[in-house]
Amino acid sequence: MSFDFSDLFWIFLVIASIQPVWQRQMTEMRRIQAIREFERQRSSRAILLIHRQESISLLGIPLSRFISIEDSEQVLRAIRLTPANVPIDLILHTPGGLVLATEQIARALIRHPAKVTVFVPHYAMSGGTMLAIAADEIIMDENAVLGPVDPQLGNFPAASILRVIQDKPISEIEDETLIMADIAQKAIQQVQRFVRTLLEDSVPQQKIKPEYIDSIIEAITTGRVTHDYPITTEEAREMGLPINISMPKTIYQLMDLYPQPKGGRPSVQYIPMPYEPRPRLPQPSPSGRN
Repeated sequence: MSFDFSDLFWIFLVIASIQPVWQRQMTEMRRIQAIREFERQRSSRAILLIHRQESISLLGIPLSRFISIEDSEQVLRAIRLTPANVPIDLILHTPGGLVLATEQIARALIRHPAKVTVFVPHYAMSGGTMLAIAADEIIMDENAVLGPVDPQLGNFPAASILRVIQDKPISEIEDETLIMADIAQKAIQQVQRFVRTLLEDSVPQQKIKPEYIDSIIEAITTGRVTHDYPITTEEAREMGLPINISMPKTIYQLMDLYPQPKGGRPSVQYIPMPYEPRPRLPQPSPSGRN
């Protein structure tokens, strides 16, 4: 029995088609093993909510991901399956998302009787910040950030729409703008009421000192800064949020198992430390001879 070039071509094609599936299966197995090890170390239920920018396989079009209804369904199921005496560890890496989905997850977190800890290795903006403040403890990398949770109506911040009503005579404002301003006012009030509910949570114990609650609500819901403003660990601590910067190395290892899909040349590249010792160049003697 002899092989010709066409046989080799078909063998190569089969291997090339199987390899991506095998790699995905291996990565998924490594993720499960890492999550189980993390849960064993902390005696907790680990839930990961990680949003990377995905690519459509055929066209290579970048597709941004965010907190969706599907996410809330999965997270709520995970919380429901967690015994009341088991702590929950939520690993967050997200730009935010739908208000409905975010509020459903946040309410479920504050209703869980055991301790809830949120880990933020890089960033948790907008709705991600709302989930963070639902936790009893927020563990962040010292360079990680949170963000404001002020409502956005389409492409415009609700606070900016209200500013138009304040700065212009009502006779010069279009009806559509007045309607948007009414909705903006309601949206801000709704968010402030919900954030207060999260901050006043006392299960299993009071997490925010009462004297800090009003100032936190004012800082993150009223549009004093832009919606993408980065709230650093130092600023979050000054507000009175329960911030801890003792990030376990296991979290970084987990994030390595959720890489950004590659599309050609990498935008960031480096040689991991430690470097191999480099040979020293011979030094010339004082007389100029080697």
